[in-house]
Amino acid sequence: RSLDVLEKLRSTGVQLRAQGGNGVTAGLSGLVVSSAIESDNPDLAAARRLRVPILHRAECLAQWANAKTCLIAITGTAGKTTVTGMIGWALSQIGADPTVVNGGALLNWVDPRQIGNVRVGRSDVWVVEVDESDRSLLRFHPDWAVITNMSKDHFELSEVRHLFKAFAGQVKRGVVGCYGTAADDETLNGFKPDLSAEGIHFGYRGVDFKLPLLGRHNAENALQAVMLCERLGYALPVISRVLAGFAGIQRRLERLGMGRGVTVIDDYAHNPAKIGAAWDAVAPYYRRVLAVWRPHGFAPLALMLGELVRAFCARAKPADRVFILPVYFAGGTAQRTVTADTLVNALRERGVCAELAANYDDLLARLKTAAQAGDGVLWMGARDPDLGVYARRFVAELL
Repeated sequence: RSLDVLEKLRSTGVQLRAQGGNGVTAGLSGLVVSSAIESDNPDLAAARRLRVPILHRAECLAQWANAKTCLIAITGTAGKTTVTGMIGWALSQIGADPTVVNGGALLNWVDPRQIGNVRVGRSDVWVVEVDESDRSLLRFHPDWAVITNMSKDHFELSEVRHLFKAFAGQVKRGVVGCYGTAADDETLNGFKPDLSAEGIHFGYRGVDFKLPLLGRHNAENALQAVMLCERLGYALPVISRVLAGFAGIQRRLERLGMGRGVTVIDDYAHNPAKIGAAWDAVAPYYRRVLAVWRPHGFAPLALMLGELVRAFCARAKPADRVFILPVYFAGGTAQRTVTADTLVNALRERGVCAELAANYDDLLARLKTAAQAGDGVLWMGARDPDLGVYARRFVAELL
């Protein structure tokens, strides 16, 4: 099965090759790799043998981005993709004509040919999501930055703090959020948005902001995006007007549809804080939550097992159901001492109605049996491209 993203790349003229080493030739100017690529990858081996320069994805992006006169970089443990999208969307609508490189697709920009996570502008304004998981954010020296928040995810919290503090020290003009100003801290700490099933509403410096997104965390994301745009010199009423049209990010509390009175929502949540934020955003508006989660790796599951158990236990009511899929594994080396069974057993021992689905077909069968009118089915997880595919398939089977 060919993924939708591959077809969109082909439609723009991108040539795709299997990673067997045959696509790497002596004439290449470089091979760009991500942190997910194992050291024994055949393409890497071929590049080394042929002395083709090898660049990390972030290194390549940083070479372009750091040369711009207005680089805006967004990072943080959670929310960075949404804030990047909000800022990129706002600046594109205001007329700044930015280039935007994001970790997720803006629903406003998704179409049959466009993936939706990149916008190529003609100005020197660049809006880029930068990642802490591989420490590659330290390659960037932005003019402005947003550091959304900090929590344990890929590293222990002490290391996360050290990493973001080092990044903040590289910002030339100003930081919003963590390591920002005392006034920012006061604004964020006293923030009291209005939340509803229709979206979020809040006031900032006498101006109202309304966005069609769920959850307090998205209100916090929006506030930080507003504060950054304000620092760039844009009027708050203008920012409010353009942000009202922001449709959200694909797989970030994305409402996929409803059938038989059951609403299906898809989210990228893959750590305890994000799972908690997604659940809290959805739960008030549905009779029950049927939560689906797929661990995105054996190492992250082992690192966060205790916090994951606490996150689910703190939210799951007796009527709620939790469906856990097997750990997503795309190859490479991994210690498999902690598995999806480990998590399911830990939840059951604490009274959560949790069960293991052997695969997607098994999951869909279980969900169709369990789902009732008034339920919200919350799909969560990262890395696995099939999560969103099967969430949509479930919606189709409800109709």
